[in-house]
Amino acid sequence: QVQLVESGGGLVQAGGSLRLSCVISGSIFNIKRMGWYRQGPGKQRELVAIISSGGTTNYADSVKGRFTISRDNVKNGVYLQMNSLKPEDTAVYYCNVARLLPLGDYDYWGQGTQVTVST
Repeated sequence: QVQLVESGGGLVQAGGSLRLSCVISGSIFNIKRMGWYRQGPGKQRELVAIISSGGTTNYADSVKGRFTISRDNVKNGVYLQMNSLKPEDTAVYYCNVARLLPLGDYDYWGQGTQVTVST
């Protein structure tokens, strides 16, 4: 059974940093992309950053220049370095892995990790 195991969330003051980790437990073949999404209080889930199998990255405008996504193909993990955190970054952060299948992508999700940024 495949699981995405997340860690690294917590409480930090504005301007601080956190590093989120997501490791795949089990095997996923034909990974198309890996990424991070977040859902703030009273908001819909939104894309934060994604990285393709070829290493191409994309970021939400709100985090460009502050967050960096990376992946480790040996450890089967994806990471999110978050710097210069702001209170509006407060959310539950979810790891996502999209698997390419003949009839479309299949998404795996982590359980979520809380990030709280205080003023």
